[in-house]
Amino acid sequence: MSTSEQTYIMVKPDGVQRGLVGEIIARFEKRGFKLAALKLASPSKEHLEKHYSDLSDKPFFPKLIKYMLSGPVVCMVWEGLDAVKTGRVMLGATNPLASAPGTIRGDYALQVGMNVCHGSDSVENGQKEIALWFPEGVAQYKLDAQTWIYEA
Repeated sequence: MSTSEQTYIMVKPDGVQRGLVGEIIARFEKRGFKLAALKLASPSKEHLEKHYSDLSDKPFFPKLIKYMLSGPVVCMVWEGLDAVKTGRVMLGATNPLASAPGTIRGDYALQVGMNVCHGSDSVENGQKEIALWFPEGVAQYKLDAQTWIYEA
């Protein structure tokens, strides 16, 4: 059974610099997800190292951190049925060459190193990422369009 949940989606520096923020937001809105939080951030090296701590033993980790420090990112929390799983499908495979056309990475990215966006890979990681990027919390409101998106 599907469940309502929250996911963390981040537009990485290349997506911000290329002017893709509006397009990515539009895709999630058109899909029917509720925007619960949004901000532009210039995170510190320490913040990024905490976010990507699961990759700290990988040889590409220093390059990833350097890239993520190269410009601002857009941090978002999206909410809805199966938001984590659906968000990952919408983003496409981490390697853009394996991403289907119609996905965000399939349409806008060419390399793993600059793949436009990040999305939570599990509900648990989503909760951790949301807490890390939005310690102030997220907005709580009823999306009026829900009656037109979800069956009663």
